[in-house]
Amino acid sequence: MKYALIAAGQGSRLVSEGIRTPKPLVKVGGVPLLERLLHVFLANDADSVCIIINEEMTEVRHYLEQQHLPVPLHIVVKSTPDSFHSFYELMPYLQGEGGFCLTTVDPLFCESEFADYIHAFKTNPTEDALMAVTDFVDDERPLYVRTDDRLRITGYASDNYPGSRYISGGIYCLSQRALALLPAAKQAGVSRMRGFQQYLVDAGLSMHAHPFSKIIDIDHASDVEKAERFLAQLTIK
Repeated sequence: MKYALIAAGQGSRLVSEGIRTPKPLVKVGGVPLLERLLHVFLANDADSVCIIINEEMTEVRHYLEQQHLPVPLHIVVKSTPDSFHSFYELMPYLQGEGGFCLTTVDPLFCESEFADYIHAFKTNPTEDALMAVTDFVDDERPLYVRTDDRLRITGYASDNYPGSRYISGGIYCLSQRALALLPAAKQAGVSRMRGFQQYLVDAGLSMHAHPFSKIIDIDHASDVEKAERFLAQLTIK
């Protein structure tokens, strides 16, 4: 299984709140976000990992260059305008046979739920996209995911709507068919991952939602505290 990680954001909200550490290296429960995700990937049959960071992240680049993973680690250093364009830069490392999992650097989740998610994708080879979602809404600008009663994704919405249930968790399992649409989406002017997700729906791909009980994004200093409480609860269970 190939894994891809977008860690190119500036983390401007964290900086404005006094956290000077680059977001990928922000610690939750004493563990940097980046280290936690690398551990999760390796625990879920990673064959390779590719990651994109921006050109200003010298500290993160140094951290990555010190890692000695048992699988290939491809590092792309490039500043991009948004998450979709960051994903586009990782495309060469994801092409080939089989699907892959793409995530941003800041989601915190139950690791056993992530393992179930990866298993569900790997055991359904006809699926074009299996998107992590949650009904836990604690985000300034959530992306609402429209689904039918079988969790087939029918669209996305930036605003809450009657009957809305799930929001995007920022974790995406995608097929080669979905990856092949990247150049056309870029040509069409798609920006941000939320735009690409709707592009996949419009293209008629087979897409389903996979619910997680909770996914917490680290956007604010207060999110670190929330995430640490969440991880503590998981440990107690």
